[in-house]
Amino acid sequence: MATVGSVDIELELIQWLQAKAGPGVVVRDEVDNNLLDELPTVQVQRLPAGGDDGFRLDQAFVDIDVYAAKRADALALAAQVRGWLLAELPGTATAAAVFSRVAVASPPAVRPYENTALRRAGATYQIYSHPA
Repeated sequence: MATVGSVDIELELIQWLQAKAGPGVVVRDEVDNNLLDELPTVQVQRLPAGGDDGFRLDQAFVDIDVYAAKRADALALAAQVRGWLLAELPGTATAAAVFSRVAVASPPAVRPYENTALRRAGATYQIYSHPA
């Protein structure tokens, strides 16, 4: 039996969100110098926060940022991601993980970004999962 912490929450969410978003959106864990050529992009990063039950259930805090050419586009995709996570992720199982509860710790909002040629909107989610 797999133990708590054995699920790569970033990888599982990237694959799940990529299937939802389709080929017109890039979903990844890190951004690079090609970001302007790969818009819109959704970035998934687990934060160093959360906890577990000491056995199997992992409570992860995950930042999800959306980068787009326009503010309205970034906010719209961030809202769509929020909807998918809240309405569709709970109860979903992949080959590696089972997702249960999802909560919004910080709702989608514009976040600063150094490059003025694009806009960033992000949210923080609390996601409970355990190994499949």
